Amino acid sequence: MRSSLRRVAAGGSLGRMAVAVLRAGGEGVAMATTVRAVLAGSHEVPPVVTAAHGSAVVTVDAGGRVSGRVISHGTKATMVRIHEGAEGTNGPILIWLKQRAPGLWVVPPEAQLTALQHRRFLAGELYINVHSARHPAGELRGQLLP
Repeated sequence: MRSSLRRVAAGGSLGRMAVAVLRAGGEGVAMATTVRAVLAGSHEVPPVVTAAHGSAVVTVDAGGRVSGRVISHGTKATMVRIHEGAEGTNGPILIWLKQRAPGLWVVPPEAQLTALQHRRFLAGELYINVHSARHPAGELRGQLLP
C-alpha cells in the first residue's frame, strides 16, 4: 500500500490530495447533494399550458454553497430563480440565476444558503422557476427533491 501511495503522490497536487484523503480516512470530507429536476408548466402553481420544457442540475455542499445550471427549451426566459416552497406552494426568492446563453442559466458563484434554507433544500422544499414574458409569474417549474 505504501509503495502505491508513493506512486500516487509523485503524480502532483492531485496525487497529494488523494494521499491526504487516504491518510485522513475520508474524515472531514464535506459531502454535497446533487439534484436533477424536470421543468414543466404543469408543475407551476397554478399550472400553465406550454410546450416549453427544461431541466436543472443543482448541487449544494455541506456548507450551503450552491452551484448548478438550468436549461430551457421552447421559451424565451426573462429570469430564472431558486425559490423556497414545498411542492404545490409558491414561496420567496432565494437565488437569482445568471443567463450565460439563450436557454442556459447558471447559479452565481457567490450563491449560499443559510442553515435553515439548507435544511429546507434537504427536505425538498426549494424549487426552480423559469419566468417568461408570456408567463411572468412562471412558465416552468421543477421541485428540487434530494
